[in-house]
Amino acid sequence: MVVRSFGGEPHVLLIKDPYGKWGLPKGHAEPGEALRDTALREVSEETGLSDLELGAELATIDWKFRVDESLVHKFATFFLMFSASGDPTPERTEGITDAEWVPLASAHERVSYPNATVVVRAAQSLLLDRGRVTSQTEPDPRMMREVS
Repeated sequence: MVVRSFGGEPHVLLIKDPYGKWGLPKGHAEPGEALRDTALREVSEETGLSDLELGAELATIDWKFRVDESLVHKFATFFLMFSASGDPTPERTEGITDAEWVPLASAHERVSYPNATVVVRAAQSLLLDRGRVTSQTEPDPRMMREVS
């Protein structure tokens, strides 16, 4: 989950998926790839952002869906990521049609999937402390930098 500060307020990057729903960038691990590496690679591929700094693990979610007659059960582990620069570019070849920075404090209202809301809530708990952006224990200077 990518976070950036605008006007002193943390924002999260949401993407619109092939179903027209708002969610978080996620993807599949390559054989032998560590979850942290998968998270960075997939977010970069889906959003075009390359200036990503990996932070704390937020949550692992799961979901089920059908493909023909088979039930598929998938998992995704989300990490907090910081991005100080670059414009997001949706990866249209994967059906991502839009990317938008949304205030972290209200992002749970915009996310279309209940399981992704769990991830947003985890980030809110970690970063929002009485209106001040923090890391796990002290103010995070990456979040305090303004982005124009």
